[in-house]
Formats: sequence, C-alpha cells, structure tokens
Amino acid sequence: MAPGTLACTTAGGLIILVEAERHRIAPEDVKALIFAGRPAPVTRERVRRRDGVVTGEVTIEGHAAVNPAGRAVVIHLRAGCWIVPLVSLRRVARGEAASAPLFPLAPENDWQNGRSLSTEGARWAYE
Repeated sequence: MAPGTLACTTAGGLIILVEAERHRIAPEDVKALIFAGRPAPVTRERVRRRDGVVTGEVTIEGHAAVNPAGRAVVIHLRAGCWIVPLVSLRRVARGEAASAPLFPLAPENDWQNGRSLSTEGARWAYE
C-alpha cells in the first residue's frame, strides 16, 4: 500500500490522493470532523463519456474518523486505511499548509498473507 497526500480545496474541503485516485471530504464534513469529532464520509466522483454524453456519479468510498486517542484521523477507504496526525489535518484544512502526507496502516489481521498480529494467529501461520 502506497502513502497518499491530503490537500485543501478552495472551498475548504479536503482532497485525498491515494493510489492514483482522487477522493473528497466536503467542507461541512471537515468542520464536523475537526470540531465535533464526527465521522465524515469520503466521496469519489466518476465521470463517464459515452457517445458524446457526459454522465457522472458521486459514490461514498469510505469514511474518516478521529481515532480514540484524539490525536490522529484514520481514513478508511475500499483500497485500505491511512492515518494522518490531527494537527496536520487541521493545518491543511485552515490553509496553513499546502498538503500533508497520509501514512498507510497495516491491517490488524492480515490473514490473506498468512500473517497476524495476535499470538494465536501467528502460531497458526507458522505451523
């Protein structure tokens, strides 16, 4: 999983660039995430051109939520999970920073690769 980038829109929303895909968090959802700690939907626009007709749709691809310690925001998408410090997210949302890095999170239980962070799963994977 590759690292991503968090950037600000002119309207005050956030753009999440991960693995050549562009996702968005709406400005009102960014405010609710920062000030109230409410999870925010992460959306993606898809534009299709067929026979000269342009159609588009907006889908919810995941969500962003403040972690239980309150010091970082975890972004859950279909492609995986990323984390960004809350301080960095606030600076980008306020326009003080142009962008911030997103750090990939390793899944807690990676059963597809035969690895696990729990002792029971690790014993099973190496037997």
